Amino acid sequence: MGFLKNMFGSSEPKEEKVLPWIPLTNLGQLQEIAEKSKVKTQLIFKHSTRCGISRMVMNQFIASYDLESNADLYYLDLLSYRDVSNEVGYKFQVLHQSPQLLVIKNGIVITHASHGGINDMDLAKHT
Repeated sequence: MGFLKNMFGSSEPKEEKVLPWIPLTNLGQLQEIAEKSKVKTQLIFKHSTRCGISRMVMNQFIASYDLESNADLYYLDLLSYRDVSNEVGYKFQVLHQSPQLLVIKNGIVITHASHGGINDMDLAKHT
């Protein structure tokens, strides 16, 4: 039975990992993020709730995210807050993509990635 359990997984529910998401829902938060980035790394995860690829990348990101990371982690539902998503691009000078992760320090984006590149990022060297 152990072989089948290893092969197909356990029927016991897995404990879901919950990240310390801060909802990014208004334009005023962008200036706060820029200011806070002067003392602590700020991360913005832009997610499209209608895109399967975005969901897959986000699930992989959640699974691999280090909860001990010294960064604030913002979640932007870009369909519900399109104006905020557009302003992120203008303010931080990054072309819009989805899904997308921005790493902000000292008021500027020091690196960013989209799609599979998000999970290839080594966030530990930026936080």
